Amino acid sequence: MDDHLADVRRYDPTADAEAIERIVKHLGVALKNPQSLHIKALDARQIARLRDKWCGKKLGCTDRERAELAIEMADLAMGTQGERKRVTFYFLVAKQLGRLDAL
Repeated sequence: MDDHLADVRRYDPTADAEAIERIVKHLGVALKNPQSLHIKALDARQIARLRDKWCGKKLGCTDRERAELAIEMADLAMGTQGERKRVTFYFLVAKQLGRLDAL
C-alpha cells in the first residue's frame, strides 16, 4: 500500500490514502499479477475498457466524451513514463472526473 501511496503522491501530494486503499481493494487480485500492475501505452481497446468499466460502472460517469477526456488527462499527467502504475492511473482518472467519493 505504501508504494501505491508514494507513487500517487508524486502526481497529487495531497492524495487521500483511503481513496487509494479503496482502489487497491477494487483491483484486488489483479494487482498480484506483475503484468497487471501497470498500464502500458493506451490503445483504443484499453481506452474503451477504462471508459466503460472504470469510469462508467465504478465511477458512474456515463458521459463517454468526459470519461475519455479524463483518461487522456491522466495519461498526460503521467508524462512520458512508459509503464504507468495502474492504481495511480485509476486515481488520477477518478480525481479528474471529481468522483473520488464514488470509490
